[in-house]
Amino acid sequence: MPRLLVVVIIFSLLNVACKSTNAVDTIVHNGVVYTVDENFKTVEAFAVKGGKIVATGTNNEILKKYEANQTIDAKGQAVYPGLIDAHAHFLGYGQSLFMVDLFGAATWEEAVERVKKFAKEHPEEKWIKGRGWDQNKWPGKLYPTNDKLNEAFPGTPVILTRVDGHAAIVNQKTLDLAEIHAGQTLTGGEIETKEGKLTGLLIDNAVDLVTGKVPPSTIDDYLKWLSKAQKNCFEAGLTTVADCGLMYNDVETIDGLQKEGKLDMRLYVMLSDDTANYNRYLHKEPYKSDKMFVKGIKVYADGALGSRGACLLEPYSDKKGWSGFLLKDKKYFDSIAGVIAKTNYQMCTHAIGDSANREMLRIYNRALNGKNDKRWRIEHAQIINAADFTLFGTSSIIPSVQPTHATSDMYWAEERLGPGRIKSGYAFKQLLRQNGWIPLGTDFPVEDISPFKTFLAAVFRKDSKGFPEGGFQSENALTREETIKGMTIWAARSCFLENEVGSIEAGKKADFIILSQDLMKVAGKDVLNTKVVNTYIGGKKVF
Repeated sequence: MPRLLVVVIIFSLLNVACKSTNAVDTIVHNGVVYTVDENFKTVEAFAVKGGKIVATGTNNEILKKYEANQTIDAKGQAVYPGLIDAHAHFLGYGQSLFMVDLFGAATWEEAVERVKKFAKEHPEEKWIKGRGWDQNKWPGKLYPTNDKLNEAFPGTPVILTRVDGHAAIVNQKTLDLAEIHAGQTLTGGEIETKEGKLTGLLIDNAVDLVTGKVPPSTIDDYLKWLSKAQKNCFEAGLTTVADCGLMYNDVETIDGLQKEGKLDMRLYVMLSDDTANYNRYLHKEPYKSDKMFVKGIKVYADGALGSRGACLLEPYSDKKGWSGFLLKDKKYFDSIAGVIAKTNYQMCTHAIGDSANREMLRIYNRALNGKNDKRWRIEHAQIINAADFTLFGTSSIIPSVQPTHATSDMYWAEERLGPGRIKSGYAFKQLLRQNGWIPLGTDFPVEDISPFKTFLAAVFRKDSKGFPEGGFQSENALTREETIKGMTIWAARSCFLENEVGSIEAGKKADFIILSQDLMKVAGKDVLNTKVVNTYIGGKKVF
């Protein structure tokens, strides 16, 4: 073979190899890219291949080194890692989108009218379900009775869940199907009666008596719910969600939809505190796939402050002699903590009141016995006795908080707690100091899905109306950087996903968003004007 031809062939092969080495799927450039790495560094560009980030750097470095099938010009806009909601109810949210929307109803009468309208528009529904009512926003702030529901729906079961999911109003037909009677009692719940008659109000564990009678869901139901929930999440910039409290059959159905390519949302799953789940999972290692990680166990210590189910050390300031209650016996929580401590699962306990938080923190400390990396979480950690904050740090217990709970509850929380206790409520900065990091979420559909409302509530301690002027207990505000971390890398860390998502770094999944405004710079009054321009999961554009 002529020497010149050999040289040409070798040069061609080297050139092809060189191009192949530097070929990527996507280049994002001309952006203000917040990597949210260890130094919170910003770059201009990054390259993506096979759904993962391969390099970050300046425009010149990335464009010179890599060739891509797709080049995205960020046009100088802010680029952030895909946002992560550390505490939400993804499946529950999807279901709520096909129920009667009771959020924002100004009176009980308005709520009932919405139910009537829904029933007329959906005559095929055998059970009418709704969610979102809040008596604290009604004149007199009193719980309603089911008289109007009984009159309007004598033969169709109706279940209307309170905004926080810890109480429900049901009609007589539903009570009959569940065989609930006046004078019936149960642990961790309340069946309200007035003058010996059922009112239809069920609190905490009492709600389970009726939800257990609802007919099982189909695969088509799941696909309908989750597709809509996913669409709304992507529009809000969310790429990973911690779904707090699922049954094993929910997990298996969702896993199947993900594997079939019908669901792109990444989920960290906490299993509900249920014997069936324990029998299914605790004897083996946590389940992991590309889009799902089942590693958490969701336990409920008490109810909610709004429905006075939160367990307090001293009686409610607005209900003499009433301190709420734990949902199960203390021995149960101690026992289950001992069981979970021997596994690789993460215990995540809902605790709102100062008594519930104290009890669970003490139980956690006994089970964990000092510093560790098990990352057991207290979900909400809303009202903490001043003497108990240090119990988080002593055993590396993670407070998982939802900033918009503070700005929703601030209108009435002091009535429940009094001026003393409220000061150590919603204390995000104090909680952050315990371990040096804190994950943030929304608890949607209890609160709005918007991460921008989370940002506003955490940094400025204000709600969507801009109230209050100086912020609610602003001494507990987080900085912008802390809040972004709480919505990305710290949220990922709380779910053991920090090596995969939560930052824009080489080797991580290419989950990122482009925003119309830069959250690190935008004025407080303009935060809620921020729009998600695009959302990408694994380099795939999903919004």
